[in-house]
Amino acid sequence: MEDQALLLPENKQTIRKGPTWTLLLCVCAAGIGGTFQYGYNVSVINAPTEHIQGFLNATWWERYGVPLQPDFLTFLWSVVASVFSLGGLCGAHLGGALAVRIGRKGALLANNGIALLASLSMGLSFPTGLYELLILGRFLIGINTGVGLCVQPMYIGESAPKHLRGALAMGSSIFLTGGILTGQVVGLRELLGGPAYAPFLISSCWIPAVIQLLTLPWFPESPRFLFLDRKQEEKCLKALRSFHGGRGLVGHLEMEDIRREGSATSSSAILRPWQLFSRGRGLRWQVLFIVLLTCGQQLSGINAIYFYVGSVFEQAGIPKEKIPYATLGTGACECLTALTCGFLVESMGRRALILGGYTLMTVWCGLMTVSLTFQVPYLSMTCLFAFILSFGLGPGGVTNILTMELFTQEARPAAYMIAGSVSWISFFTIGMLFPFIVGGLGPFCFLVFLGVCGLVSLFLFLFLPETKGRSFLEIQAFFRQRSYGKPEGRAEHKDSETSRLRKEFFP
Repeated sequence: MEDQALLLPENKQTIRKGPTWTLLLCVCAAGIGGTFQYGYNVSVINAPTEHIQGFLNATWWERYGVPLQPDFLTFLWSVVASVFSLGGLCGAHLGGALAVRIGRKGALLANNGIALLASLSMGLSFPTGLYELLILGRFLIGINTGVGLCVQPMYIGESAPKHLRGALAMGSSIFLTGGILTGQVVGLRELLGGPAYAPFLISSCWIPAVIQLLTLPWFPESPRFLFLDRKQEEKCLKALRSFHGGRGLVGHLEMEDIRREGSATSSSAILRPWQLFSRGRGLRWQVLFIVLLTCGQQLSGINAIYFYVGSVFEQAGIPKEKIPYATLGTGACECLTALTCGFLVESMGRRALILGGYTLMTVWCGLMTVSLTFQVPYLSMTCLFAFILSFGLGPGGVTNILTMELFTQEARPAAYMIAGSVSWISFFTIGMLFPFIVGGLGPFCFLVFLGVCGLVSLFLFLFLPETKGRSFLEIQAFFRQRSYGKPEGRAEHKDSETSRLRKEFFP
């Protein structure tokens, strides 16, 4: 990397402004087998839908000598699609437990074994005529993605320096959207979208798993996990030197920050998910934020936008056979906004991006309702892409960063387990209810999402602090002050401390 530097006024020394190559490549190695798998496996199942349904019908005929009834075919296809969410819910809980037991890097590496089993199961389902293997494979790859969504942001967030934490944590969203785009591309008819390639397409999740198994072992474990959880100071120092350079000041400052957190939480054991709810007011605000942000992300209307993509393009005059290629534009748009958010998150801050994203999404939901009701296709297309842009710049990217930043080491795995559970339950719920919402309300369904986005943006405007450039302990101190009132001491000290915290976190 170009050796740019940032002057620190307190010690007149310079530190590297950008990440080292080691840290940047580590983000890539963690992402390819982490959130990339989620985006890829959500996207890749869409292309062979007709081929899978044909396989289910043919298998039923071979077994029982009668055709599969349409209602039962729909039921079997729903099981194939929705069992992925059930696996993800299990994976969210497994990921938090693995991250504590074998470490963040160790959990990611072990997770690839689940992906390989899933690939084998789905690949064998077609030649053996066992659709049960297909269902099992989708469940296993759901577990894999649930673990990846939980552990990868933890690993990167704990390894990055605080002045780059948001930008590097955006790697999770970049690889997720990259996975969606890759799934859309390989699912085209000219590539692997034909019936002959369906078994390979749905079992291709082994490729990212193998890439991660070959690359991630070359990078160290999370420094915070080594020092705070395992009490291995020498290994922590070695990891910091590897990630931030042997002679740089960044590693020294990060080590000081880790030691301070260790001193503040020296008597704290790793918390379980239910303990985050039962520890009085100490973590009340943080838990409320991650539940609200995760629900808001899933219920914001992004799934409705993708549901209407085909009809909007068709109304705009795009030939039906060309719509899959036009749909690639939505995937590319989301991927580019994730990259843009990575560049903006450290300059504009988390609060501005996520608040602006939800506010703009509220506007686009209203305009989308009008354009679909009065059949204005080009306005609908504009709103569609504008909504995706706003989602990628705000909720799509910043939510994971805040989940990682709002908690200290002993509570972070449990926080990701809660966030993952809420996300997968919301994902499953919207998948089950959305067809009924659209059937009952039609284009007016966007008024529901307008209400959700509007309420979330109002809550964030009133209560969300800015966490950019803050250590985990500083963020924790702010929430403790908010939960328990003014700090102890003389009245004038209380007022000045409260004023200082508000100015720092609400710029």
